[in-house]
Amino acid sequence: MITRPFDLAVSVLVGATVIALPFATQNDFFLNLALLVMIWSIFALGFDLVFGSLGMVSFGHASFLGMGGYILAIFTQRYGWSFEASMVAAVAAAALLAWIVSFFALRVSGIFFALVTLSLSQLLYILADSKLREWTGGADGMAGVTRPQLFGVDFFATQPFYWYVAALFTLVVAGVAMFRASPFGRVMQSIAQNEIRTEQLGYNVHRIKQITFLVSGGISGLAGALLGSLLMFVNPQMLHWTTSGDVIIMTLLGGAGTLWGPVGGVILFEVLKEWLSGQTQYWYGLLGMVFILATIFFPKGFLGEARRLAARVQRRKP
Repeated sequence: MITRPFDLAVSVLVGATVIALPFATQNDFFLNLALLVMIWSIFALGFDLVFGSLGMVSFGHASFLGMGGYILAIFTQRYGWSFEASMVAAVAAAALLAWIVSFFALRVSGIFFALVTLSLSQLLYILADSKLREWTGGADGMAGVTRPQLFGVDFFATQPFYWYVAALFTLVVAGVAMFRASPFGRVMQSIAQNEIRTEQLGYNVHRIKQITFLVSGGISGLAGALLGSLLMFVNPQMLHWTTSGDVIIMTLLGGAGTLWGPVGGVILFEVLKEWLSGQTQYWYGLLGMVFILATIFFPKGFLGEARRLAARVQRRKP
């Protein structure tokens, strides 16, 4: 669980902000921006289980995000499933896809692992964009993705949907925190530091990677379903490798391998994107410059460096 003072302080700050925001403003722009941040944070937290905890760079996580979005859209629109049942199917399908991908991707490591995951992601992108157009809508995507309807509450309104996503965001943060702090999570960190020694200690490294990949894929699928529901639209761009690139940048900006680092990176990325895109059409290039400077001056990410400084200050206390 969350035991470090720094993580606890950030947890309280984030929790207070999430609770207070709907009372502080009725502006849908800010609430929708907060919704985007929470959903992308779920995606980043899932991705960081592989990237930050295992030390493996995946360019294929967009495929799990897109799978979640498309399964929700297809099952609710074509088969008439309820939102809740379709959400479970979306998470399960993304986890299953991650498990299948792991059979191929985990045979290699390093840059070859990144290339395999990128190739598989692009394969799904091409299928969704053209070969499976009848099911996915092709480049036009699928509009009219639904939102949940529980206990007579209209989640199509922004505020109720905000609380729905906030609850799932809280569950994911708590789940990832417990997962990282568990004996399994400590073995994951050992693999990232020294895979050979971990294997020599008797751990089945391949199986641990597979399980982590499966959990990571399921969380990413949840984010994809929520993103499709928020936008009420899914399209092949969700599957594209550049979407994986975005979540890599977000995670590095905040700090990989930490609980709140990916969330902080998402906040910084989304706020900068909203501001810069209103200033110039070349906003993505400016965002790239920010990322380059951040990796030079803050190699552990903004929150990673803040956490390190907080730990140093605490050690100096008598």
